Amino acid sequence: MAQRWRAQVWIIRACTSIVVLTCIVQFHTLLQIWAPNLLSRWPPCFAPPDSSSSPDFDSAIQEIAAKFTLPPKKVYKNNGYLMISCNGGLNQMRAAICDMVTIARVLNVTLIVPQLDKGSFWADPSEFSDIFDVNHFISSLRDEVRILKELPSKLKPKAEQGSIFSMHPVSWSNMSYYLHQILPLIKRHKVLHLTKTDARLANNGMPVDIQKLRCQVNYNAIHFASQIEELAHKIVKILQRNGPFLVLHLRYEMDMLAFSGCTLGCTNEEVEELTRLRNAYPWWKEKIINAEIKRKDGSCPLTPEETALVLKAFDFVSDIQIYIAAGEIYGEERRMSALYSAYPYIVRKETLLNPLDLRPFENYSSQMAALDYLVALASDVFIPT
Repeated sequence: MAQRWRAQVWIIRACTSIVVLTCIVQFHTLLQIWAPNLLSRWPPCFAPPDSSSSPDFDSAIQEIAAKFTLPPKKVYKNNGYLMISCNGGLNQMRAAICDMVTIARVLNVTLIVPQLDKGSFWADPSEFSDIFDVNHFISSLRDEVRILKELPSKLKPKAEQGSIFSMHPVSWSNMSYYLHQILPLIKRHKVLHLTKTDARLANNGMPVDIQKLRCQVNYNAIHFASQIEELAHKIVKILQRNGPFLVLHLRYEMDMLAFSGCTLGCTNEEVEELTRLRNAYPWWKEKIINAEIKRKDGSCPLTPEETALVLKAFDFVSDIQIYIAAGEIYGEERRMSALYSAYPYIVRKETLLNPLDLRPFENYSSQMAALDYLVALASDVFIPT
């Protein structure tokens, strides 16, 4: 009896659910058909009795009805799916995300939430959601491009088997390249994976609407994850308690020197170490680099010693707070001595925070860079080198 009673209850529930859903669908359909007409005939409460024959009144009624007409449904009928793997550091990845959202919009394809570089020098395993607010990213762009966290279930096996078509897009291409060469590939394969994204879209000469969308992504859609924003806010509060502060983006880390070949001032042992590192990464195409020529061409970052001279030339007082936004400085003990001597109030996140605060971010270089990025935004002065 108990089993039969449970079965009857489930049958009643199922029938009730079907009836309710049917009513909702029917009501929605009728509303779409009748709403504009009903609204256009509905007299406003402020209308005078004899105003119905007035042309001005008729136009006012139409204007009011237009405001209340239901908006059309958002229909996502697209040409396929675009997967991307962002490469480079945090700034390169941010710029690439702006470009790829724009490309997805123009090609009318569904963008899968970007994958971040895990095979770089930093070997950072962070996912998109570890650094950025993924839900805000998707919702803020819903009227521009369809974005999904992952491929639909019917296409997942293809990705898991590694049978998705992948390629490097040509660097600094304009939108016609994506329309005439990339779009046909997406239509043919349904899913396309772009494995390089840095500097893949030309920055200049693009239509204004494309540039506007780029800005919308950069300034409105890309928000950092809450745990990063909270800790960055804590750093800023500590700095502000001691007065104004300057953020120095000192690009003198090991990977920068190895990649650029800017080794003037390095010891022979350091030059050899940096050369070995450059040769270890096959995608760093330039292997033989003349450091003097690079220097004369203006392609090298300022050294820490030169940075001290620049700050003095800008007439920054010696007791100003300087926050170093950078990774580990190469040959720090020797190369930073002049800067420390001229400006003793130099701090980093590691010196301002309790080690426990930074523990969740250890070994995640892009998350550390995001902290520095937010501190730089709040600074009184920002100086890149």
